[in-house]
Parts: sequence; C-alpha cells; structure tokens
Amino acid sequence: MLRTIGLMSGTSTDGVDAVLARFALDAIDPTQAEPPLRWHVDAHVHRPFPEALRAELLALNTSGPDELHRAALAANALVEVYAQAVHDLLRRTGLRASDVAAVGAHGQTVRHQPGAVDGVGYTVQLMQGALLAERCGIDVVCDFRSRDVAAGGQGAPLVPAFHAVGFARPGQTLAVLNVGGIANLTRLCPGAPLLGFDSGPGNVLMDLWAHRHTHQPCDLDGRWAAEGQIDETLLQVLMEEPFLDLPPPKSTGRDLFHAAWLDARLAEAARRGPPPSNGDVMTTLTAFTARSAALALSQWVGPVDACLVCGGGAANPTLMRHLAQALGPVPLRTTTEHGLPADQVEAAAFAWLAWMFLRRAPAGHPTVTGASGPRVLGALYPAC
Repeated sequence: MLRTIGLMSGTSTDGVDAVLARFALDAIDPTQAEPPLRWHVDAHVHRPFPEALRAELLALNTSGPDELHRAALAANALVEVYAQAVHDLLRRTGLRASDVAAVGAHGQTVRHQPGAVDGVGYTVQLMQGALLAERCGIDVVCDFRSRDVAAGGQGAPLVPAFHAVGFARPGQTLAVLNVGGIANLTRLCPGAPLLGFDSGPGNVLMDLWAHRHTHQPCDLDGRWAAEGQIDETLLQVLMEEPFLDLPPPKSTGRDLFHAAWLDARLAEAARRGPPPSNGDVMTTLTAFTARSAALALSQWVGPVDACLVCGGGAANPTLMRHLAQALGPVPLRTTTEHGLPADQVEAAAFAWLAWMFLRRAPAGHPTVTGASGPRVLGALYPAC
C-alpha cells in the first residue's frame, strides 16, 4: 500500500490537522467498473497555529497594506507548522521520509472568487510547496483548487469525492455534513451522480463572535450558546442571505461570511426589534449554522437515510442539538460512527487527493464543482 500524508488547515484557522494514510487498489474485478480501494488512516496529529500567525492569516482575508510581502511571509510561517506536523507523524509511526510517497497540503485560503470579475476568477491558498518539500524531504502536492477553477468550476468543495470513498454504503442514501469554518454537504446516493456544495457558514461566525466578546478562539463545546435563547428576528435576517437560495454548484468562504457581513445583519435586526444580548447572538448564530444546513439538505439533497457530521462542528454538542432539531426525523450521526473520526476527515481527504495525483487520476467531479470535465488536481514539488 502507498503511504501519503494529508495536511488541512481550514477556514476556522485554528491550526493544521495531519494524517498519515495508506491506499491501494485491489485486483481488478471484471464485474466492477473500477477496482475497489483499500485504505487506512495510521496516525493523526493536530498542531495549533501560533496566535500571531492565526491573526495574520485572518487579516489577510481582507485587503490591507503590503499584502504581497505579508502573504509571502505568512506562507513561509504556515509551512513551518505544516512541516512540524509531518515530523510529528513520522516520529509517532516510526517511519522515515522515504517511506512516504507524497504530502498533500491544502494551504490556507485567503481569497475565493471562482468565476468572478473576468469570468474565470481565482482562488488563493497561501502555501509554499517548495519550502515544505525542503523541510520534509518528501514530494509535495498542493494547489488542488486552481485546475478546477480554470476548467470553469468552483474549485470547492473538494472533500465530497473522498466522502464517497469513505462513507458510501450500498442501498443507503446518506448526507455528509462537514462543519468546518464553512459547512459543506455531500449526497451519497447509489446510482445517482455525486453531489456536493457549500451550504453556508459553519463555525466561522460563531468563532468570530466568541473571539470578539470572550477573546477565545471559539465557543468551547458550545457552552456559551447553550445558555442563551434564539432571537427569531435576528435568525430571520440571517436566513435572508441570498447565497442560501442559490442552487449548486456553489462555494463560499470568508469573502462573504465575515465581520462586516454579521454587523450589517445585527444592525438590520435592531431596526426590526429589540437587540439581543451577546449570549443570545451566540445561540442564534449556532442555530443559523444548523438551520442553513437543514435548508440546504431539504432544498438540494432530498430525503436521506441519515446525516453524518464531521469537522470541528461535530465536537460542539450545542450545535449538534440544534442540528438534530433542524433535521427533524433524519437520523444524525458523526463519521466517527462510520469508521473515521470526525476531526480526521478533511486531512484524510487531502492524503487521498495526493494519492490520486500520483496516479494522475481525476479527483475533480463536475457534478460537484460545475467544471467542464473531470480534472487531475494538484501541482507537484519534488523532494529533490
């Protein structure tokens, strides 16, 4: 089996998750269109970002002075954290760099504008693939989104294809809800095309509000949100966001869901009724993530046998309660119950994407991103 490492740092900017995984194709079965894939995650580590790096990555999501210089230095600093995570995995497993075929590194998204401005648009992930290859001595595959955008796609989300590898079950229609900074939904339906898209905010607005009022990076375990009440006026204003009603393919990020967006909605809610307390705002933002995901499921996914949750949001019991209420009769589970811990799914997806690149196998799905066809995703920085 071929070993790869996957590195993921998402919109929440809390740090990097890294997994070391193995992949292999079984012998070809003439009754199947493709040989079955065997895979296993051997190890997982998490490296938090230093606070100064996290602050700079967040700042680079909006225009500011000397952006090119600051972005280049932030990319270098990001790679140092990535490299530490790789070496943590090697120490934990007792492996050498030569035992790993490639590292799949997502980079840190600071702009995401597919199809914008000139009809092509762009997506920017801060990353220094050459530096990571130098630091690790392993081939690095990165820049996974650009080729899909060049082919007319959204470039995101990329994880639905891996959800199909990891969680599809014969005879079951499943939804996979990944709640990172942004939430995305995948539909796994036997005999139907793969469907996946961003449903709206995940943790991004909750984290923003927690940091603003408690100086903590998040509402740990949803404790603050559990104490408040939903402000229905504010929730209605939040749910009026036009993105929620756009049909797939669609993707979003901090380009849309940022502090100014939230402040404008708070001001609009205050014009319609009494302003909620800070605690009630946190509760309402938590409910907004849940209800926008439930709306997306009902609008574009349809009936499912169960919804599997992964990402950081799966560790928030208050959010999970709101999701259970919003989804009604749909059984709610985590991917941990289906064989892969919820905090490892995205990193495992990038380990798989690196493996797919090494095979020169298309990993981009037009039914997910809207690209003009399947594409091999990624760019290679050899170890030497």
